[in-house]
Amino acid sequence: MKKKIIIAIDGYSSTGKSTIAKQIAKALNYIYVDTGAMYRAVTLYAMQHNFVIENEIQADQLIQNLDNISLSFKFNKSLGFAEVFLNGINVEREIRTIEVSKLVSKVAAISEVRKKLVKEQQEMGTFKGIVMDGRDIGTVVFPEAELKLFMTASAEKRAKRRHLELLKRGDIVSYEEVLENVQERDHIDSSRKDSPLMKADNAVELDNSDMGMDEQFERIMSLIRSKIKTIQSTS
Repeated sequence: MKKKIIIAIDGYSSTGKSTIAKQIAKALNYIYVDTGAMYRAVTLYAMQHNFVIENEIQADQLIQNLDNISLSFKFNKSLGFAEVFLNGINVEREIRTIEVSKLVSKVAAISEVRKKLVKEQQEMGTFKGIVMDGRDIGTVVFPEAELKLFMTASAEKRAKRRHLELLKRGDIVSYEEVLENVQERDHIDSSRKDSPLMKADNAVELDNSDMGMDEQFERIMSLIRSKIKTIQSTS
């Protein structure tokens, strides 16, 4: 029986972390957890309850209501991945809008929000066999993860990918607006005081600016196979 491991995937926004994490989880029959979706769902909650004024999060109000926020994932067979539910309601589509994207890094910078979600994320990895992507998975959530990856790409390439995704969804947004959002999120994620985005010391960095999905998948699967083989040979 192959030993199960924890695979932590961190990196900048719109580097395709979720896409590759889903592929890996499916190939290994592992559980996939999109932590970004969790922060997006909390952001949506703040928007729905008017905790956002002039593009600023009313942190005190959100913190007071954290106990009223219940997040869960339910596997959708037709899609092949788990969708996020906010207080029992499927919000997978609502959390992917540019409006949520503009606010999510600000919500994620709130220490009380991170504390709540990190605790939930750590509980999900109790039995290993999990692929989790986010900003602080390898540094904070699972510093003991057997394999850590750090995804990066140029801001321009990431904005182009994200812009195409939004257009396919039918969202009307300019490339310039998306690029500005990507750059702003990079700044907030990297400079926040609590769990800033950074590459873990033992993480493997992958710049996929000019890397195809197939090449990226094969490279990561090779790293996984090598890691599992090493663990099994020493256990």
